[in-house]
Amino acid sequence: MTQPTLIRRDGRRPRLLDLFCCQGGAAKGYADAGFDVTGVDKDPQPRYPFRFVQADAIAFVLEHGAQFDFIHGSPPCQHDTDCQRIRGNDHPDLIGPTRTALETVRRPWVMENVGGAVAKLHEPVMLCGIMLGLRVYRHRFFETGGGFALTQPDHPAHTVPQAKMGRPVPPGHFGQYVGNFSGVQQARHILEVPWMNRDGIRECIPPAYGEHIGRVALAHLRPVLEVAA
Repeated sequence: MTQPTLIRRDGRRPRLLDLFCCQGGAAKGYADAGFDVTGVDKDPQPRYPFRFVQADAIAFVLEHGAQFDFIHGSPPCQHDTDCQRIRGNDHPDLIGPTRTALETVRRPWVMENVGGAVAKLHEPVMLCGIMLGLRVYRHRFFETGGGFALTQPDHPAHTVPQAKMGRPVPPGHFGQYVGNFSGVQQARHILEVPWMNRDGIRECIPPAYGEHIGRVALAHLRPVLEVAA
């Protein structure tokens, strides 16, 4: 039996807006789940594999967000990472302004960040690579809104040792792939991001995370958007 295809009433796949998109790790997962993806970032992103707009993400969502069916936002995480605090670097904290913009648009949404930002996120769900069959831990945290919600998956124990931050990965270990790490080709394979360079890899959301969230989002949207295949 043919499964129904989830499309918009205008005949298109559901449209997803990917804010602060960088090189498109999450975007690849959402596309694999069934979304038509548009990415927005203030910096050029020549490696982004989908439709791309160079613009201020918050201004763009406020102006155009209502045209999309679902919105993903990954405001820059450097403000809340340990390595940036150690170096004394100063980065803007955009979690609050991003949330305000997403709530203004009134579309279902998810906002992602790192462990150092958990206190600023509202009841986030945590995803870990081993939950999704990846040979990496890479915890990321996801706040939801606009009527959309995620269920926290079971978190298997971390039984595989992890290489030290940024160091080469010994046999039998998981890598961290942060900072000026070695082993770009290995990281591309493990995280399933063959198009990315080191800059994209060290901050990316693995596509498996986006695909997991995307499938839940499509189920959420289905009563409104589904038509028979």
